[in-house]
Amino acid sequence: MWFERIVAEGLSHNSYMVGSGGKAAVIDPRRDCGSYIDRADRYDAVITHIFETHRNEDYVSGAPELAYRCNAPIYHGSRMDFAYGNGVREGDRFTLGTLELSVLETPGHTEESITLVLVDTEVSHEPYMVFSGDTLFAGDIARTDFFGPERKAEMAEKMYAGITRKILPLGDGVILCPAHGAGSACGSEIADHPFSTIGYEKRTNPVLALGNDAFVSRRTTESPYLPPYFRRMETVNREGPVLLHTLPRTHPLPVPAVNSLIASGCQIADIRSPTAFAAGHIPGSLSIWRDGIASFAGWFLDYGHPVVLVDDFSLDLQPVLRQFVRMGYDATAGWLAGGFPAWFRAAQPVGMTGTCTVQVLREQLARKTPFLLDVRDRKNREHAGHIPGSVHMYIGELPQHIREIPKDRPVFIYFDSGYKGSLAVSVLARHGFSDVTNVLGGMQAWVQAGYPVEK
Repeated sequence: MWFERIVAEGLSHNSYMVGSGGKAAVIDPRRDCGSYIDRADRYDAVITHIFETHRNEDYVSGAPELAYRCNAPIYHGSRMDFAYGNGVREGDRFTLGTLELSVLETPGHTEESITLVLVDTEVSHEPYMVFSGDTLFAGDIARTDFFGPERKAEMAEKMYAGITRKILPLGDGVILCPAHGAGSACGSEIADHPFSTIGYEKRTNPVLALGNDAFVSRRTTESPYLPPYFRRMETVNREGPVLLHTLPRTHPLPVPAVNSLIASGCQIADIRSPTAFAAGHIPGSLSIWRDGIASFAGWFLDYGHPVVLVDDFSLDLQPVLRQFVRMGYDATAGWLAGGFPAWFRAAQPVGMTGTCTVQVLREQLARKTPFLLDVRDRKNREHAGHIPGSVHMYIGELPQHIREIPKDRPVFIYFDSGYKGSLAVSVLARHGFSDVTNVLGGMQAWVQAGYPVEK
């Protein structure tokens, strides 16, 4: 038997490969799927099975792309009418050499969610691994709110039953392989562990310590943020995404080409640091640092207009472009050739925004009445406290609260450390705010300086 975990950074997405006897299965593949074929070749194996544990919401499924390239069938839960693949039900079994994969139906996150149990019959007929998809994570359990508030309790009860009656009884020593790690939007408190076991989760996962009623109560009162692109991903992954055959070819774009794209309504994603963005950027740009693309592009970038990337020196952009492809942004036009220096050398218009330290912010608060905006998520604000006098609006929901922010007062924005603050500043600048300042270091620096915090 051989086994590999393949991590898609940013999305915190885990896919898996298992194989035996010259056959291999891929579980929850990502869209840039060449790595699975390369791994199968390395093991002298042929990919014969592709499994989707659920209809994904945060990225484009790679199952159809991989199936096209290796001519293998796709299997997913039968309780949703997919436009592709084969539905499976409880108890269905699949054999790869000495390995046996069996299906458990574990709805809750989605209606058709399944869990796959792996047995290596060469060693034992006891379960060895379980691929839990978006049902059970390390340290957490997946969200159950995708079907609206009226079905929260129903879906929570289904998830609790699936976990406690089907997954946990498999045995304490069974290795748990979830579809997401820490940082995923599909869970709120996922532990930063590459693997876990059922026994470890039974002892340490706080959600599993709840009884059914407490579990359902917690799930029905939670309101996790829902990035708008999730709804598009649900449709794409149910109907089947457009096949790429290979990663889209993008190109460096000279300044005149970028100007032409701007005139036609393109979107500019500036992936530089907050301080570089503040010092100068293409007007209308979105300040979204490299590691923040997976978390925030889907809040602010639409799918109808091409995306142009701007960096300082346009180095190592392929990982960035893959992030966009995984989220379905297939119309990425390219990047500004020569980086941002090429823009100002060409005497093009440059936008600027403010930055300040927490010391300067405190002076401003003592002398003036700026509008202080806290754009962290509600959990951070509640648990870590906030700067006195600040108004809370989550960064992803800023556009729908724009009218609540005054344009006749200076606006100071803070997040945890400064990167997301720069994103919020760029969002406001795109909406016509001219006096906006990002507080460098954010709440972290404010606390470090010993300034007062309210809770």
